[in-house]
Amino acid sequence: MNTKPPLSPIKTIEFRDVLFHINVIPSRVIVSGISLEILHGETLVLLGRSGSGKTTLLRLMNGMLLPSEGKVLVQGRSTAAWDPIRLRRGMGYVIQDAGLFPHFTVAENVALIPTLENWDAPRTASRIQEMLRLVGLDPSEFAHRRPRELSGGQRQRVGVARALAADPPILLMDEPFGALDPVTRAELQREFSALARRLGKTIVFVTHDLREALLLASRIVLLEAGRIVASATPQEFLRLDHPEVRAFTSSLAITPGASA
Repeated sequence: MNTKPPLSPIKTIEFRDVLFHINVIPSRVIVSGISLEILHGETLVLLGRSGSGKTTLLRLMNGMLLPSEGKVLVQGRSTAAWDPIRLRRGMGYVIQDAGLFPHFTVAENVALIPTLENWDAPRTASRIQEMLRLVGLDPSEFAHRRPRELSGGQRQRVGVARALAADPPILLMDEPFGALDPVTRAELQREFSALARRLGKTIVFVTHDLREALLLASRIVLLEAGRIVASATPQEFLRLDHPEVRAFTSSLAITPGASA
């Protein structure tokens, strides 16, 4: 289980009765009735089945989507009032299979936001070295490689390094380890859990894997059909009496080779 020092009472992200729908005919509601506070330094895991609204909430946080009703506040300001570029550069974003630019070297990928922010060359070079070491990659060996020359686990490490390079206060992660083999995935989960405790950033992590949620979260928020149906620490989550919670916890009891 993930353990951290007591959380700051400062709200980094807040949803106030948020609804988001797609303007098709008929209109389709993706998430509704979302009220949620995410505290500074918290690792909040959004758990749910495919289509439950997890990624939509991430996109509402970084302004890629704006709520149809209600408000999303980041550091006390509505996402609608933020300059979208400034908002997104204040958040690291890690997706499945890293989303690296294939024609960039590892160093150029990690340097993306510092370069856009006009950091000077020595500062950028130092940050590249620091970030690659942070995620367990030797800069002398990996900085000049291209993504195609990396394993899946190495690409994900570079994705995390790139997301952290400009030292954003918020890190959004959308099933970043979902495409990896089980051994590599477990290894990166353990490494990221330790890294999250050291960094003390506000992290929102999307997954449909309860084991991953239990390992990484300081709090788990469970979504079902676009609504929050549970919010609890990992220890408390396992004791909740809710049908969707039970559906997830029952997956922990599956015995390999047992008949369905």
